[in-house]
Amino acid sequence: MIEREDGRRHLVTHLPVVEQSRVTAVGPNFGAVEAAADLRAIVGALLTYGLIIAVLMLVVCSAMWALASHSGSWHTAQKAKVGLFVALFGAALTGAALAWANWLLDLGAHL
Repeated sequence: MIEREDGRRHLVTHLPVVEQSRVTAVGPNFGAVEAAADLRAIVGALLTYGLIIAVLMLVVCSAMWALASHSGSWHTAQKAKVGLFVALFGAALTGAALAWANWLLDLGAHL
């Protein structure tokens, strides 16, 4: 309630707008990822090792599947088949992770 000059009281329904005289500039910190090239190299090297291991697992599991199927060991053939599919999924996931990491690093540079 505000009292007017004539003595009547007035109910305030809105607050007065106070303008700031000083505006603070807020923006992205471009220096936050200074070693993006080094980070890209480290991520690339780790994912390369992951792809090499996945390919080796593909070779081992496919050879095991062939040998187990030839010898009639259906349980070992089934385990080798599961290992082959896991290796395929791992190789696809590792390749996608490399593309995703590169996209994120490029996106961060453009912010």
